[in-house]
Amino acid sequence: MKCHECGDIITLEPGRKIFRQDTCLKCGSYLRCCLNCKLYDPLAWKECHEPQAERVNDKEMANFCEYFTPAEDNKVTGLGRADVVRQKLYDLFKNSEPED
Repeated sequence: MKCHECGDIITLEPGRKIFRQDTCLKCGSYLRCCLNCKLYDPLAWKECHEPQAERVNDKEMANFCEYFTPAEDNKVTGLGRADVVRQKLYDLFKNSEPED
């Protein structure tokens, strides 16, 4: 799993659950939060793919959601969607020479 805040890779022992108060050793952010969940999607209804999950207002805070599933790679990079698209465009065209 990867921390949503700093991007640090968190390795879990097989079968170990992530508890509500578990935090990232590097930055201290909560691990059991929506932003680290496989079901989290900022474009989905209630920002979650689990229809029975209760809405969580603060996606960065620890919660008791019973549907929490650690994501291998989260959808949050610390950048807004516009910034991500802008960076992809920059990466796409950074090697091209300007036309005269």
